[in-house]
Amino acid sequence: MQPKSNTLFHFTRNIENLKLILSSGFWPRYCLEDVSWIGYDEFNYVAYPMVCFCEAPLSRISEHVGFYGSFGLGLTRQWAEKNGLNPVFYTSPGSGMAQSFKRLNELANKAAKPLNGEIKDLMREYLSFAKPTVGTMLLDGEPVQKLFYQESEWRYVAHHPDVEKYLVQGSFNKEETRIACNQASFDNCLLKFAPGDIRYIFVRDDSDIPNIIKFIQDELDYHPAADLKVLTSRVTSLESIHLDL
Repeated sequence: MQPKSNTLFHFTRNIENLKLILSSGFWPRYCLEDVSWIGYDEFNYVAYPMVCFCEAPLSRISEHVGFYGSFGLGLTRQWAEKNGLNPVFYTSPGSGMAQSFKRLNELANKAAKPLNGEIKDLMREYLSFAKPTVGTMLLDGEPVQKLFYQESEWRYVAHHPDVEKYLVQGSFNKEETRIACNQASFDNCLLKFAPGDIRYIFVRDDSDIPNIIKFIQDELDYHPAADLKVLTSRVTSLESIHLDL
């Protein structure tokens, strides 16, 4: 059995979210990430505008689906690489890698301007693709312990002059700020794909299949007929997959 997949999976909680992805693309939203392993004095979480994917094979996605939702897409790794996605790198909190990040943070704070700003920007770029092997994730405002390294995550982080590179936790917690920043990301940074990039369209149950096929035929009819046939052929239910596995 392959430890990884040639397909990257993204799951969401309901069929309406899946329809939005199919019609508009992936929306990079600000998500709080556990950065307590670096030892910032001011905060333990930072939010980046991003979309996350899982590279684990289908035989290992049950826990992932249980946590993130039962509707989703599987896209080719070639699409991911072409669009600037990158695998997350995981660091053990007590490792030399974690200590190096902490030391870089200290040096950035001591450096003279404008060098310290440039160093901090580079650090934030790396940090947006770094996770602890084990840490906490906020779910509905409550911390949940997670074994992050099991997710084999790839990530897209949005970059645009009109989009904030990150939000510290205090800013993220202000609803007006969070809504405005997410809207700027929607307006400028949607992550697009073509029908040929899609390997799977997942729905939860067999009974959801007619709904999503009708949506494809009625709302995505700006695609050529041949592409619509490909899209409808990609629809499968997790109910059927679980029975097969």
